[in-house]
Amino acid sequence: MTVRWRAPGRVNLIGEHTDYNDGFVLPFALDAGCTATVTARTDGRVSARSVQLDERVDTTLDALRPAADPLHDDLGWAGYPLGAVWALRARGIALDGVDVVVDSDVPVGAGLSSSAALVCATTTALDSLCGLGLDADTLLAITRSVENDYVGAPTGGMDQLAALRCTPGHALFCDMRSLATEQVPLPLAEHGLAILVVDSRAPHRHADGEYRRRRAGCERAAALLGVPALRDVDLAGLDAALAALPDDDLRRYTRHIVTENDRVLQTVAKLRAGDLAGIAPLLDASHESMRVDYAITAPQVDLIAATLRSAGALGARMTGGGFGGCVIALIEPGAVPSALAAVRTAMAAAGFGPPADFTVHAAAAGAQAVS
Repeated sequence: MTVRWRAPGRVNLIGEHTDYNDGFVLPFALDAGCTATVTARTDGRVSARSVQLDERVDTTLDALRPAADPLHDDLGWAGYPLGAVWALRARGIALDGVDVVVDSDVPVGAGLSSSAALVCATTTALDSLCGLGLDADTLLAITRSVENDYVGAPTGGMDQLAALRCTPGHALFCDMRSLATEQVPLPLAEHGLAILVVDSRAPHRHADGEYRRRRAGCERAAALLGVPALRDVDLAGLDAALAALPDDDLRRYTRHIVTENDRVLQTVAKLRAGDLAGIAPLLDASHESMRVDYAITAPQVDLIAATLRSAGALGARMTGGGFGGCVIALIEPGAVPSALAAVRTAMAAAGFGPPADFTVHAAAAGAQAVS
């Protein structure tokens, strides 16, 4: 028996690094995604093959071990689909073996959640193959466990929520404490707008270590402030919180998280009111906060964001974990060609390589079966 499921990549419209602080995020799904074709087998073995990389990993079910196990193998991309198999077996779900073939057109390393697309496509396909009928909360828990427990990536869960729960024409407002979600209209075309995505292709130098450093800093700041997470510091109490922290890094991290949560809430309110153009200043402010307070941008993304604004974008910000990746811009479709020409000229003049780009005219759907 063979089944096939596809899960999307995502753009985070606003709300960066707030997810692991129990805060708020607002992603939407892309047309780009990963398709997982899963076939049952009966010999106790499991394989994963990537169409793009023309690579295959073949092992046994019993050899799959989580990141905390000293015998765990770093399988690279294959750790994600194999981790989905491990996570199901860890929950007592019987599998006699499986082949997984993944085919993805989500750019890798661009901050568009290619790994979550891979995990969610595989997990939903396995759910279908085995006839499990897993509910939304269980699918989310399993896909998060793959990244956190099997692969060992300390992601906050936003990417999996987006890949599983997004609906066409909407952004997904996520409360990362309760994991409650709400579909918020994002009718770009109806308002004569689009979202331009520009991949800086900047190398992610030291990104993993810097991510962990900031996460640990946020946890320390919350502990010093006596709150469960920085989400519990509201904008009105920010000045007092900053005065209570002993370290400038902790103050900067805290300021970003508190103000970014507020920007997400403001963005949701404007989208509910149909004021799409009104979110542009919030995108700009988010980028500045990531550049100055959280210090996670890179020269390439700063240059792209500034150039897009100068070339007619209403607002622009980096999206994703940072230290490279993509810039998104809210823009009128007719302004896209001249804006991209300005970006390419600016990047070349600064000695950077050419970026990649695509334009989003409508938000896409979450994970779904493919015939």
